[in-house]
Amino acid sequence: MEDNIIPVVSAVGLTKEFRDFWGRPKARAVNDIDFEIRPGEVVGLLGPNGSGKSTTVKMLLGLLYPTGGRLTVMGRSPKAVETKRDIGYLPEESYLYKYLTAEETLDFFGSLFNLSAADRARRIDQLLDMVGMTHARRRRVGEFSKGMARRIGIAQAMINDPSFLILDEPTSGLDPLGCREVKDLILTLKKRGKTVLVTSHLLSDVEDICDRVIVLYGGKIRAQGALSELLTVSDSTTITTPVLPKEAMDKVLETLRESLHGEEFRVEHPRRTLEEFFLDVIAKAKAESVETAGVVSGGKIAEYLAQGDEKSAVLESLLKEEEPAAPVKSAAPAPQKEEKVNEEHAAEALSSLMEEKSAPPKEAEKSAPAAAEKLSEADKKLNDILGNRK
Repeated sequence: MEDNIIPVVSAVGLTKEFRDFWGRPKARAVNDIDFEIRPGEVVGLLGPNGSGKSTTVKMLLGLLYPTGGRLTVMGRSPKAVETKRDIGYLPEESYLYKYLTAEETLDFFGSLFNLSAADRARRIDQLLDMVGMTHARRRRVGEFSKGMARRIGIAQAMINDPSFLILDEPTSGLDPLGCREVKDLILTLKKRGKTVLVTSHLLSDVEDICDRVIVLYGGKIRAQGALSELLTVSDSTTITTPVLPKEAMDKVLETLRESLHGEEFRVEHPRRTLEEFFLDVIAKAKAESVETAGVVSGGKIAEYLAQGDEKSAVLESLLKEEEPAAPVKSAAPAPQKEEKVNEEHAAEALSSLMEEKSAPPKEAEKSAPAAAEKLSEADKKLNDILGNRK
């Protein structure tokens, strides 16, 4: 790592020991661990229950103070207000106010970051579209299923456009389509330069999105490194080819038998994952315009989250919008304009009549003939307008 780049997270000898009422050591949840998270990385924090993951996350958020060691987030103390402004956090359970609507929930969290009303409204629209919840924006959160509440939780974690995201079990409670969308979102945020820390027990999800993993057990780091290095099996080889004719396959098998000197090998067709198969079925149903009353797939990434990434071709394709087709010319607008002018004339005449009606009695008597004439003219124009509409 270059010396001039400040790590997003730097932990040296990080320790957290819980004590009882009398100050006696009760449990050492995190035990002298060292790690760094670099800008633009997606890092998985893994481990079984009770391994120290949640304690580590709480220290990163400034909710718990380390017993020993040193911890900085973006070069500052996790307790600093400036640090908290740059963090987006999705807890394992989305604790939302059940009597607020989805729209009001996001507005509330946006106001905590002192966002203007205009910025909040714009971001709320984009986030609800991103997580596929636009249709439920005015429903109370207490009516939502776990998966729908999870989507709102993901949206609230991004309302402040954080540079560092901490996502605790981000795909918990989501259907396979939602899981895929969340993973795609994380990868897109990475391309923009965001840093993401993910904790999850769904190791397949971690494998899909993470650059590196840190594995905790008993409060200590038992393994860490890039997935490409940790998961590569160097003592075997996989070869994938198109379907071969029988003669060619026989030659390949014969060559393998001679080269391996009787060692066993396996020949089989590649398989898709169940997730890939599921998403393919859903995509075909959408192509056939099949309607559903459930959660719809989200739209593109929120525009304010995707701004400023000029180097990423992927984001450019996500943000590129098709130019609207040229409007079709027709003769319809002309009558509408004429009708609008007629309505204005009629309105002026009626307004004049009302003013004269409220005038003193003598003035009203003097203006009676003129008023009758104007009333007749206004009545005629109104009849013309109604006739044109018919």
